[in-house]
Amino acid sequence: MADATLAASVSPAPASLAAGGGGRRSGPGPLSVERAQAVRHGIALAPFTVYAALFLGAPAIAVVIGAFQSPSGGFTLHNARIAFTGAYLQGFETSLELSAITSIIPALAGALIAYAVHRGRPTSFLRRAVVTASGVFAQFGGVPLAFMFIASLGTVGLATHWLDNIGVNLANLGFNLYTLSGVAFVYMYFQIPLMVLIFLPALEGLRPSWREAAHNLGARSWQFWRYVGLPVLAPTFFGCLLLLFGFGFSAYATADALTSGSIALTPIQIGSFLNGNVIAGQQNVGKMLGLGMLVVLGVVMVLYGLIQRRFSKWVR
Repeated sequence: MADATLAASVSPAPASLAAGGGGRRSGPGPLSVERAQAVRHGIALAPFTVYAALFLGAPAIAVVIGAFQSPSGGFTLHNARIAFTGAYLQGFETSLELSAITSIIPALAGALIAYAVHRGRPTSFLRRAVVTASGVFAQFGGVPLAFMFIASLGTVGLATHWLDNIGVNLANLGFNLYTLSGVAFVYMYFQIPLMVLIFLPALEGLRPSWREAAHNLGARSWQFWRYVGLPVLAPTFFGCLLLLFGFGFSAYATADALTSGSIALTPIQIGSFLNGNVIAGQQNVGKMLGLGMLVVLGVVMVLYGLIQRRFSKWVR
């Protein structure tokens, strides 16, 4: 009996206690840590989620529902037949044309300016001035921008008067501020600086070690850009191009103030519906136009996301 008691007193502890370090609780496992991080991230994103749901999701749902509603509240495709024919179809075509012009040209010009800034010293005054000015110009738009160009390059604008005095007539050169080409010219005022701002970080992401490795292997400068630099920058460039396309397609206030609705653009046509210029029985045609814009911008954002996923593997 005594031997049995002694054996029980010196017998090893259960495996569960031994694994727990003498009965002490172990720290949280990797799964619980990841779960806690996910909860914290979810809490941090909650305000943005609420904001997006209220000011993006709810209006988009209302537009989609209203686009297929008749004046009596029933389902109809009559709005689509009106929105994608005649002047409204021309508005989509003109808007897409304007977006293409004001994205391709600013993308090329902005990329060249960003490269010139990138080649300079990081602490140079010129670099700081260009980046600061780009940030200001990229945010300057709407009615003030339209007024500035009307006062300078309009029919009786100050710059137009100066050019007339030296024998340069803009009308004879084919430039008219109140046409599609004039609107495109004004859009470039903020599209080019925007391209500089969003493309410059991509240029900064080109690692010097890549160029050094290429030179050590005997590659020339053009070979580095052909096989390394341009393939790395191409996804970002096309992503920026899509963003500029989206900005040009959805801009409203500048074109409306500049042309007073004389050009058929989809945002201006939607604004006309919101202002009450509605034909009887076509109350929801404006919502169908809005749905068309949502589809175009949705395709743009999906393509942008795919391009960014391709670019992300180069910046890990």
